Amino acid sequence: MRPVFLLVLGSISALAQPFTAGIKAGVPLTDFVNSVESGPSTYTSSTHRYIVGGTAELHLPLSLSIEFDALYRSFQYNGSGNLVDVLTTSHTTGSQWEFPLLLKYRFHFPVVRPYVDGGVAWNTLTGLKQTVTQTGPLEGTTASGTPTELQHSTTAGFVLGGGIDIHAVVLHISPELRFTRWNSAQLSALNGAFHSNQNQAELLVGFTF
Repeated sequence: MRPVFLLVLGSISALAQPFTAGIKAGVPLTDFVNSVESGPSTYTSSTHRYIVGGTAELHLPLSLSIEFDALYRSFQYNGSGNLVDVLTTSHTTGSQWEFPLLLKYRFHFPVVRPYVDGGVAWNTLTGLKQTVTQTGPLEGTTASGTPTELQHSTTAGFVLGGGIDIHAVVLHISPELRFTRWNSAQLSALNGAFHSNQNQAELLVGFTF
């Protein structure tokens, strides 16, 4: 009877585990794109130092939980090239949506509980806009929603992270260092002067109830 009682008690405890949700924000520790000067082409980029979004977590038995995030950040980059007597400049803006699905384990400590997590993530680029201006014999400006450097609008990767969960009455505060490795570069120039970073590191803080 004792094993059956423990199994029933464990099942009731599992059903009683809460579902928490809230917001998550932070800063990227790596640049969204890597750019160098290569021959007649030059790229410069500006990484916007913020990440913000929503988070939800389903708490399971054995100190495990499943977390799903929807994280947003924006980016921009500029390009220029000189071919004979034609100067071409471009300005590109866009947004990145990141959707990690993680399995999390919390260690047994009172109030402050360290944790590790890992899983998969999907990434999609939205709101892309590129304005290209040419000077010289072929003067003019064109705008497009498909940048010439775009290789993949979506990609996937794996995620590893770790942090601490601070439980303050009904609020959970969870600072975390997270690393993501994407399967492919979503943006890339043919001459190799520019590509989006496949290695991504972030410092995030979650606030859940």
